[in-house]
Amino acid sequence: MNTVRDRIPEMPTSTQAPQGAADRNQPIRLSCVIPCRNEANNLDLLLPQLCELLPRLAQAWEVILVDDGSTDHTATVMRDWSELPGFRVLQLSRNFGKEAALTAGLEAAAGDVVVMMDADLQHPPALVSEMLAHWRHGADVVYAVRQSRSDEPLFKRVGTRLFYQLLNRFDKVKVPEGAGDFRLLDRGAVDALLALPERNRFMKGLYAWIGFQSVGVPYMPQPRAHGRTHFSLTKLLGLSIDGLTAFANWPLRIVGALGILLALAAFAYGGYLTLVYMLYGHQVSGWTTIVVTLMLFFGMQMIFLGIIGEYVARIFQEVKGRPLYLVKRKLGRGLEPLAP
Repeated sequence: MNTVRDRIPEMPTSTQAPQGAADRNQPIRLSCVIPCRNEANNLDLLLPQLCELLPRLAQAWEVILVDDGSTDHTATVMRDWSELPGFRVLQLSRNFGKEAALTAGLEAAAGDVVVMMDADLQHPPALVSEMLAHWRHGADVVYAVRQSRSDEPLFKRVGTRLFYQLLNRFDKVKVPEGAGDFRLLDRGAVDALLALPERNRFMKGLYAWIGFQSVGVPYMPQPRAHGRTHFSLTKLLGLSIDGLTAFANWPLRIVGALGILLALAAFAYGGYLTLVYMLYGHQVSGWTTIVVTLMLFFGMQMIFLGIIGEYVARIFQEVKGRPLYLVKRKLGRGLEPLAP
């Protein structure tokens, strides 16, 4: 039976590098971070492609596979690949989510350049060479941007556009629409990203917040080779709420503004009723008015409390100080960290 080692060519295994920061015109050390959850069949297709590609792009390289609580035989596939030089496996103790898995991979990466990509082959490995060319010309962050969302359902396209409009309209930090986690980061950008302490890590917003010189590369994602997406409508909605509460405070300001407007309207209406009674002596038939008004105000209060509660929940998550993820097992060997 052919093993993983039999299916791929011999790879350079040098993990030594000169001291100091990388010269962009010199051979580099490259890390590739791949978060995985139930991606066993896709890894069998993706990893041989990376074995062919990465030695042509970097003098020394590593592939960091993060198992985010897989329930299929992904862990077995990863264990086989970890026996080869240049492959490292971080097996998390449970499913912590993609944002946590990406952070785990970034903290483990030792390369001068770090590439993040999905395991489902929707992110073409061939695009990494173009990203690296932009990095050599001075870009610190190179991200892939979808050319079109025509392959997505209408409600998802509308929801995505609405989300980015709400996120970017009132904030100084603009998150590029259509940009995801498929990107290349310079070591300086990686260190800046890992220095951010929050546990509610909306990664797309954090990429934009750290700044650095950024370049977008257009691409069109391919259909998944195997399996289905793990992001249901409910999870996408939750991620959108996380993004808005992490990078926008305008919902709280709207709550305050609407409260002032409703109070002014109530005072004006009360003054109008008082004036009508004093001038004409009309009795106020208030049962219907009172009931409708109370229902309106109670409904508005519940909405406002829900918005405030989302922000309070984020504060609660932060002050608990729990680790973002827990690693159950580490396998394989990749690049050695550079001495300070």
